Amino acid sequence: MAAQPPLIALKDARLGFGGKPLFEGLDLALSRGERAALVGRNGSGKSTLLKVLAGSVELDRGSRSLQAGTGVGYLPQAPLLPADQTVLDYVADGLSQDDPARRASAESSLDRLSLDGAAKLGTLSGGEGRRAALARALVIDPELLLLDEPTNHLDLPTIAWLEGELARFRGALLLISHDRTFLAKVSNRTLWLDRGKTHRLDKSFAAFEAWAEEIRAAEARDLERLGKSIEREEHWLHRGVTARRKRNMGRLARLKDLRANRASLLRSQPGQVEMTAAQAGSSGKLVIEAEHLSKAYEQPDGRHRPVLRDFSTRVLRGDRIGVVGRNGAGKTTLINLLLGRLQPDSGSLRLGTNLEIAVFDQRRESLDPDATLWKTLAPDGGDSVMVGDRQRHVVAYLRDFLFEESQVKQPVKALSGGEANRLLLARLLARPSNLLVLDEPTNDLDMDTLDLLEEVLGDYQGTLILVSHDRDFLDRLCTSVILMDGAGGAEEYPGGFSDAVRQAGGLPDARRVGSDGPQSSARSAKSKPSAKPKSGSSGKLSYREQRELDGLPDAIAKLEAEIDRLQATLADPALYSRDPDGFGKATDALAAATQALAATEERWLELEQKREELAAGTA
Repeated sequence: MAAQPPLIALKDARLGFGGKPLFEGLDLALSRGERAALVGRNGSGKSTLLKVLAGSVELDRGSRSLQAGTGVGYLPQAPLLPADQTVLDYVADGLSQDDPARRASAESSLDRLSLDGAAKLGTLSGGEGRRAALARALVIDPELLLLDEPTNHLDLPTIAWLEGELARFRGALLLISHDRTFLAKVSNRTLWLDRGKTHRLDKSFAAFEAWAEEIRAAEARDLERLGKSIEREEHWLHRGVTARRKRNMGRLARLKDLRANRASLLRSQPGQVEMTAAQAGSSGKLVIEAEHLSKAYEQPDGRHRPVLRDFSTRVLRGDRIGVVGRNGAGKTTLINLLLGRLQPDSGSLRLGTNLEIAVFDQRRESLDPDATLWKTLAPDGGDSVMVGDRQRHVVAYLRDFLFEESQVKQPVKALSGGEANRLLLARLLARPSNLLVLDEPTNDLDMDTLDLLEEVLGDYQGTLILVSHDRDFLDRLCTSVILMDGAGGAEEYPGGFSDAVRQAGGLPDARRVGSDGPQSSARSAKSKPSAKPKSGSSGKLSYREQRELDGLPDAIAKLEAEIDRLQATLADPALYSRDPDGFGKATDALAAATQALAATEERWLELEQKREELAAGTA
């Protein structure tokens, strides 16, 4: 079958803004049916490349060709929003006013993205403005779609909706995102923009890390043969997938132990907190004890909207708790209740002793726009900053957060959104704390910074509460996750995000299940399986379940052995160049085995928990 002609192509493209070009001699083509993830280090020119493809930036040299009549939908990283225009008029701009179907499509998109079509653009928050720009890009039914960080400021149900829309998209798609799970689900191609050149992989982003590791390893060998050292500007290589994987092995082992401890704690308190005097006497071990917290807000019509209903938890030192829910579900309210900053309507709260709390402000209002990066970290003067109990030079510490030395005397107002987030995180993480609360820290961050943040948080010895829509980030860090349904229901599950959703039977969304009555709560959703006919009346598992449980350890061991074998195969530095098909098959097999292991371990945990509950007479 002949390949389809590209809808858009760049040939021998060069672009620079004085000094070293962002890219030179770059070739790129996209055809119908290709959904490509564009990845690359911070500052590599990904957003600029999208602007070139959209036609808003001219090349210094080379050509851009677009098939005649091709409709282009473009979501920039920082969309321009006319302040006096209504949201609906902005989204429907370019649509025929005589086309009621298109107009209805625009209104439907606004409803799905929780936007008021009558509102003026100038009154929107930054997140609402980005959602309006996303609706505008989608509503014209384009053949070519260019999306720069489309999931920023979206909640998880909306991200899931967007994933479905893009999976059905039959045109050509190029997207930039820090959300690894989103990229893996949507893409079927990967383009790596690296030092001005593009590498192409005809697989989804799920295969990117192993492929990139092989390319980097081959480059390192070539440099060694030439007697050269890797350039200093490539210092991020030591944060690359190989080094990161080695460093993360210890963290993953620790996370597994923490998750097991958290699962044991949650199993020991089904529906209620039972604090003993001995446990309370363990100074500093208890961080937060919440019993039967409820909170509701009065609406303009006089009715009360429940935000939290009868929620209990006990947080111990070292726990890493994720909080997930759609926009408006009450995540920030829950955090304020748990920190004692907001009084509940009912229930009780007890905070542990000697707590030093640090909170991430996602609106960055605590940054002085006129202060330099140096002064932000060292407001009292000097050239050093205390990071915990260790003194660090300001420049060296900023380098850890991927800032260049030339930036340290720049004002904060010159930073991009992602850079400002990095600076805020650098300052926050330098403060002594034993309880760290992060509210959507991943917005506007690129993958390099996410990797850095994951490393820092993975080594953090205190307690972490993390609000995020980034599923991969939650999976890598959390010992348990609280799912909120937006109707007052909140339930905590051991493990990461994927574990929580699997145990809950899906992601709770009050817009789907309804907002009235207890059936809409995550707690009720979790209890539904127990309504099935039980074999537990005898106090033990059924014969089939016991046989399955007995066989799971061997199944887990076999999958772990298969994963070890595949990792050893992929560790061969010459495999990709010698046998690219074999490399691809091994990569796919490793991904499948890893998923199977996660599912098998989850099934073992489910059956083991059921066995213990039946034996204790609680099931």
